[in-house]
Amino acid sequence: MTNQNDLKYLNALNKISGVGAQKMRKLIGFFGHGETVWKANLESLIQSSIGEKIAGHIFEERNYINPDAEWEKTIKENVSVIDWNDSRYPTLLKESLHPPYLLYIKSSLSIDDPAFLGFIETPSVAVVGARKNSPYGALVAQNLSKELADAGITVVSGMAFGIDSFAHRGAIDSGGLTIAVLGNSLDEKNIHPKSNINLSREIVRSGALISEYPVETGAGPLTFPARNRIVAGLTLGTIVIEAGEKSGALITAQMALESNREVFAIPGSIFSDASVGTHNLLRSGAKIVTGIKDILEELGLEESDHKKNSPPKVPSSKEEEKLLKILSGEPLHIDNIVKLVKLQTASVASTLSMMELKGWVKNVGGQNYILL
Repeated sequence: MTNQNDLKYLNALNKISGVGAQKMRKLIGFFGHGETVWKANLESLIQSSIGEKIAGHIFEERNYINPDAEWEKTIKENVSVIDWNDSRYPTLLKESLHPPYLLYIKSSLSIDDPAFLGFIETPSVAVVGARKNSPYGALVAQNLSKELADAGITVVSGMAFGIDSFAHRGAIDSGGLTIAVLGNSLDEKNIHPKSNINLSREIVRSGALISEYPVETGAGPLTFPARNRIVAGLTLGTIVIEAGEKSGALITAQMALESNREVFAIPGSIFSDASVGTHNLLRSGAKIVTGIKDILEELGLEESDHKKNSPPKVPSSKEEEKLLKILSGEPLHIDNIVKLVKLQTASVASTLSMMELKGWVKNVGGQNYILL
């Protein structure tokens, strides 16, 4: 395991543009330690086979970077750092294409806690999709992520607007685990999008924020595609829920394929532009998802004991019995419920309220109800 002093210098090196994972590995392979790299003369840097231009760039840029000051910033933001050689580096990510050399982690669970290894190695699935989602997409993302979390699977996404946010929310509401991989650093000043700052704090309590970027790195056009490879690399498979023809979610799907991971897609409306990308994936061989069983069976996973042993919904009244028969995962408006069960509106409303308290149903907006 790399010591804190070496991590301090590796973090400083990571602040220099052009020093990616491949060059970092070459430097450590040649010099052995981060501190040795940092203090190397120009001739030695060139001899490390990283290229004369980048060697000169490192030699010049390190004059403007204070490793101690940068490390203090990292600690102040409660951000932990692990490198490629750390036993806590996620196995699936290490086996993927182009894994980062350094990982920055922010979690309520200390990386020094023995439980952290169990958390980071828990089977995980990526749930990604459009930023401009439909109500259908939001419902699918949130419900499917809740079911995945209930089954003991960590939900991984990118905390972007839209599907990503609903995926994290579903896992959190379930009391399960979720990981957000960000295209920026983990200090609160650079959390993106800003409107998700509260969500990011919830994710820290329910799992972790992960990034390859050192503190004080903002999001940019190139950081999101780079982030997507980590989302795909961390997981057994990627589920795409609503994606336009050129959606960034398709980049994640492609990177999943390149790392020999499964790709799943949710069918959508043939009238929606947000279904073009997902339907193209299905035509190209992605696995269709009609429910969580499709995912579990394809990945060879089983539901957790918690899910298996969850108590059945036993109605305590005739009203509850009728509602349980007609409700499903598809939203149903209260007016239609009243017609189907042939009960008074007041009786249906009070029964639905009681079932919500039991955690059996949910009002997804506009008096539309689903069965949980």
